[in-house]
Amino acid sequence: SPAHGISLFLVENGMKGFIKGQKLQKMGLKAQDTAELFFEDVRLPASALLGEENRGFYYLMQELPQERLVIADLAISASEFMFEETRNYVKERKAFGKTVAHMQAVQHKLAELKTHICVTRAFVDSCLQLHEKKRLDSATASLAKYWATELQNRVAYDCVQLHGGWGYMWEYPIAKAYVDARAQPIYGGTNEIMKELIARDIFRDK
Repeated sequence: SPAHGISLFLVENGMKGFIKGQKLQKMGLKAQDTAELFFEDVRLPASALLGEENRGFYYLMQELPQERLVIADLAISASEFMFEETRNYVKERKAFGKTVAHMQAVQHKLAELKTHICVTRAFVDSCLQLHEKKRLDSATASLAKYWATELQNRVAYDCVQLHGGWGYMWEYPIAKAYVDARAQPIYGGTNEIMKELIARDIFRDK
């Protein structure tokens, strides 16, 4: 099979032939450096083999649910952070002699976001419990990753809107959170792939 023959190796920094490219200029996630890695005729000792030979692809597949669960947990945590930032902002920001928090439209939007965040947090926490018991399957992890990252982007959009013009200013945490959120539906498997995996499980003969 195409997967057979793939092995994992530990490559130490400074090894001959291992080159780190320049840092890529991302629009978000500035605290995490991202760069291309190049391997040109790198020679490794047998001790550098990670796990068993020709089992690398299977190891990676085994850990995908955990990776997607981590992304889901990061997404819901970011949503909780953005909600609190916005709640505090509207309680202080004044317009027409009152704080923005007095406006019914603002109250209802925050009530909507709070509900979605609480429900998603409960689901992600249940997935964490399944993972601890080694019962988290690929489809459930895909559900968590897909829903939590979509929610994160929805929360980011609405929270920037509730900040008004200041939400577009880089000095405000909500602006940084907005651009950081955009990567979440992409890495760890795009959300289009997550929906494909979920659909495959729905129609699988059980």
